[in-house]
Amino acid sequence: MMIPEEVRAAARTQALTTTAGLARGYMQANLLAVPQEYAFDFLLFAQRNPKPCPIVGVLEAGQYSSELLPGGDIRTDIPGYRVFRDGELIAEPSDATAYWSQDMVAFLIGCSFTFETALLDNGVPVAHIEQGRNVPMYRTTIPTTPAGVFSGPMVVSMRPIPAAQVADAVRITSRYPSVHGAPVHVGDPAAIGIADLTQPDFGEAVDIPAGTVPVFWACGVTPQAIVMESKPSLAITHQPGRMLVTNARDLEYQVP
Repeated sequence: MMIPEEVRAAARTQALTTTAGLARGYMQANLLAVPQEYAFDFLLFAQRNPKPCPIVGVLEAGQYSSELLPGGDIRTDIPGYRVFRDGELIAEPSDATAYWSQDMVAFLIGCSFTFETALLDNGVPVAHIEQGRNVPMYRTTIPTTPAGVFSGPMVVSMRPIPAAQVADAVRITSRYPSVHGAPVHVGDPAAIGIADLTQPDFGEAVDIPAGTVPVFWACGVTPQAIVMESKPSLAITHQPGRMLVTNARDLEYQVP
């Protein structure tokens, strides 16, 4: 099994399709970095929207390492980045250093990959890991609560869960509120504005086995949808499904 330092080193040199299932037992995080002028507004946005935006770390302006990635570099240690100017995607580099400025404030946001170890340990299958794919993610009609310049729709990730294990999946993931917690929706995707599960907005579609139910969790890609709608002058994010693997243990984010 890879350890976090090995995953971060691989992120600098290899084309990792997804970090799902890597460094099992360690917390993975989403990234949103914005100029300091937007930092308070996003912090307030996250405070008002803790399901899709549970903050697990904030770096000082210009800082690019922290105790979550000791000796690491937030600008290079994620397998892929997305760069937005005025809400438009302008680049998807493997190294964000050229776009980073001294006033960038990086927010690390909990990721549902973190509770997948607990699902697997309890015998609940995770389709995208079994199928070697990125998790499917969808924009929804679930609104977020605006704050400052930021507003827009919630993004969710979907995992097809055997019908008899849906209650287990809800119970297990509810113990991880810092990484999205319990699902926001179970069942009919149309009820939250998703027209076709085979056409995710981010990630990859997964085969949905017979006897399973689509279960939807709030997703840390929500800030990317917010950026596209709110149009800050600059934003740097991770590529969906390609996360920062931290040195924090999953169990640190589990509540009794």
